[in-house]
Amino acid sequence: MVRWEPNARGRLQQAAFELFTERGFEQVTVAEIAERAGLTERTFFRYFADKREVFFSGSEVLRELMLSGVASAPPGTPPIEAIAAALDAAGTMFDGHVASARRRSAIIAAHAELRERELIKLAGLAAALAGVLRARGVSDPAAALTAEAGIAVFKVAFERWTAEPDGPELTQLMRAALGELKAVAAGR
Repeated sequence: MVRWEPNARGRLQQAAFELFTERGFEQVTVAEIAERAGLTERTFFRYFADKREVFFSGSEVLRELMLSGVASAPPGTPPIEAIAAALDAAGTMFDGHVASARRRSAIIAAHAELRERELIKLAGLAAALAGVLRARGVSDPAAALTAEAGIAVFKVAFERWTAEPDGPELTQLMRAALGELKAVAAGR
C-alpha cells in the first residue's frame, strides 16, 4: 500500500465507481475499494462513513452553494427568483462533470438503498432551502412550496442532463425547467 499520495478521496471514489460498475454495489466491500485505490480501510473511513457515502460526499458542497445562492439574492427578490439563484449556483458545481454524474446516476438508479438515500438528501436540502426563504421573510406554505419546487426543477433537469450528455449544460436545463414550471403555474 502507498503511504501517501494526493487526492485520496478522489482515488477512493474512482475505485468505488469502477468496482460498483463492474460488480454491483452490494457485492463490493470497503476493503476492496481501499485496495483498488491503493489505500487502507482506515483511510477510507477517514473520508466516508460507509460505502454509500461515496455517492453523497458532495452533498454538503451542493447544499452550501444553493443556500448561499438564496441568501445572496438581493432583498425583495421574489422567492422563485431566489431559488433560481440557488439553481444557478448549483449548476457551477457540475460544470464539466457530466460523465461522472451519469455514472453516479446509473449506479444509484440500480439500487433501491441508494435511491432512498438520494431522496433523503434532497428532502433535507428542500427543508434547508425553505428555512433560508423563511429567514428572508417568506411565509409558509410559500417557503416550503417554493423550496420543494426548486428541488423538483433540479431533479428533472439533472435527469435530463445525465440522459443527454451532449446536450445543454445543467444550468441551461434548470433555467428551462424553471421556465416551464412558471408557465404551468401561470396557466399557460
